[in-house]
Amino acid sequence: MVSLRASVHRIAASAPDDLSGLEALIEAGLDPASIVAVLGKTEGNGCVNDFTRGFATATFQRFFERHGVEGVSIVMSGGTEGALSPHWTVFARHEVADEPRGSALAVGVSRTPDMPPEHLGRREQVALVAEGVRAAMRDAGIEKPEDVHFVQIKCPLLTSARIGDAKARGKTVAVGDTLKSMGLSRAASALGVAVALCELDLATLSDEAIGVDFTLYSGRASTSAGVELFDHEIVVLGMSPRWSGPFAMDHAVMADCIDTAGIRQALARLPQGRLAAVLAKAEASPSGAVRGARHTMLDDSDIASTRHARAFVGGVLAGLFADTMLYVSGGAEHQGPPGGGPVAIIIEREERP
Repeated sequence: MVSLRASVHRIAASAPDDLSGLEALIEAGLDPASIVAVLGKTEGNGCVNDFTRGFATATFQRFFERHGVEGVSIVMSGGTEGALSPHWTVFARHEVADEPRGSALAVGVSRTPDMPPEHLGRREQVALVAEGVRAAMRDAGIEKPEDVHFVQIKCPLLTSARIGDAKARGKTVAVGDTLKSMGLSRAASALGVAVALCELDLATLSDEAIGVDFTLYSGRASTSAGVELFDHEIVVLGMSPRWSGPFAMDHAVMADCIDTAGIRQALARLPQGRLAAVLAKAEASPSGAVRGARHTMLDDSDIASTRHARAFVGGVLAGLFADTMLYVSGGAEHQGPPGGGPVAIIIEREERP
């Protein structure tokens, strides 16, 4: 019997264009044609002008072109504040002559059509992303929304040129501030995940709630905005009985930036094995406080609050996992409760005797 099998490879990066670790994996036998997605943490500021994302994306695109590989989802998240370590997480899949026993990690990808700038931050973006998530679930062979544990999306943002294009066509945009457009795009994309995973009904959602009503959220969405694309790249990760192999995953939702109880419970549900990846969202609590104690992340005019949040949550998770090569993405609008966020854990199970 033939089944699909996923593999996960975390690779240290000394610079946004350092693919030496991936080249070593290829030389060791990893088929580049089996790679379906790359999630990267680059060392830029994570804001509108963070060109490390585009630099890294272009580097990977050239790499895959050299190997004749097309259709790989390349999602770069900028910002490795604190002691977070720049790295790539490479997801590959291939067919094996093996009968599935139980469930194993499943990976699916999709891309949406290019989105007009006037749709950013509005219900049109939510609907577009929801359909893209459903397509990625089909690609992964995941039928039940509850079997999805993490959805990573790279979404576009607004630039002055894109805003000008919309106005030239007689359209309006949801926000004129390019930095604020990042948060609004992340917000609408996260709500698209919520719709696709049956956490939210699109019919009940208004444009006015997007980026405002944070009682609406997905517990499994991770969205990151960038200037390097016009569409949405979507990676769905979950468990499926159609897949085999040693990798397993689970997720938790942090209620706030120091909440580790749910993460410990998720770890307890997982089998013993090697930590393969940790994927998380982080944001500064919009209330201005964490468990009643005031924080100043939102009042710092020098450093964006997303950078503070990445560093802080990165430290909390590093202490828990004894690891700094963690994918912690800032800006968690509608991604978990206000001030909290989803955390996914992937384990490579110990070999059965």
